[in-house]
Amino acid sequence: MVGTGLAAGITRAGGGQEAVVWNVLGHTYYLKANSENCFCFETLDPPGTFVPLHIHPKQDEFIYMLEGTFDLQLGEAKVQAKPGDLVRMPMGIPHAYFNNTGSATRALFWVSPAGKLKELFDQLHELADIEEAIRISALHEVEFVR
Repeated sequence: MVGTGLAAGITRAGGGQEAVVWNVLGHTYYLKANSENCFCFETLDPPGTFVPLHIHPKQDEFIYMLEGTFDLQLGEAKVQAKPGDLVRMPMGIPHAYFNNTGSATRALFWVSPAGKLKELFDQLHELADIEEAIRISALHEVEFVR
């Protein structure tokens, strides 16, 4: 069997792999797993935070809801996801998510293949300028829709 760079093991609850934590525009992201084939991270999204409409042209993305509620846009559809729900966002489909509640939301995200997402999050960490975040994202195969 060919290796993919994914290490066997457990990433413990409340933490991230290799203690990698990013603060991206008010969200906290914890790395859970990273290989050529998969990028997985847990999010803590405070009330009022969101990720604007964007497209992954070469990746499928999923969200498994752990706590709270996300309002989502998937293509033209407006939907809501709650704990236990799995959100599927196929490559090329514009999507966005919003925490419009009064409580923090936790979710597990994974993207396949991983592409350049770890490098993107490394560059977005502690960045406050949204226009710069959009520019950097485009260099990492994430296209924001304006």
